[in-house]
Amino acid sequence: MNSKEKVLRKNIGKKIKLARSKADYTQEELAEKLSLSPRYISQLERGIAFGSATTIINVCKVLHINSDFLFHDLINNDSPILDNFTDQKFLEDYLKLTDDNKDIISAFTHELVKIQNQKEKSLNI
Repeated sequence: MNSKEKVLRKNIGKKIKLARSKADYTQEELAEKLSLSPRYISQLERGIAFGSATTIINVCKVLHINSDFLFHDLINNDSPILDNFTDQKFLEDYLKLTDDNKDIISAFTHELVKIQNQKEKSLNI
């Protein structure tokens, strides 16, 4: 396995962990729902193991995510989702927010992107 594949596997593992945390499942609970071992779930989340297509499909179904969330980095290598999403602590804190506060963060982020895009356009004129 080359270094690029290792990075991609780790990113997919981080996304599985993020989705599992958001679903409020422990590794043991997710393992039970998927008829897998908790150790295997841990290996998936760390990028050590990579599941079969059937396993990945089942993970997506149980965690209510789509494959785009997991595989975006493979398709669009110039824009990795998780690497640009700050750090694990931010993600953990975000998941603790109420839905109302998540909406505020989303609106704030959307406005910042608009401002950034406007600045970039004005600089390119």
